Amino acid sequence: MPTPYHPPVKRSVEIAGHKTSISLEPLFWDLLRQAAEDEGVPINALVARIDVERIQAETPPGLAGAIRLWLAARVLRNDGAD
Repeated sequence: MPTPYHPPVKRSVEIAGHKTSISLEPLFWDLLRQAAEDEGVPINALVARIDVERIQAETPPGLAGAIRLWLAARVLRNDGAD
């Protein structure tokens, strides 16, 4: 298994018709891709949903941080489902 320690990789996504760049470590890109596949939606749609949720937070984090937090919460939920 490759090391999880890798600098962030910048990729472009489209949210509500606007392109933006997000920098995430490859591990998080893999988890995001898997989450989108599991939910049957494109990555852009999942990122847009996470963006809406983060904006509604009392103190919204940046988008990349929100994605990492969303993915961590998803992993914790799934681990508890066993």
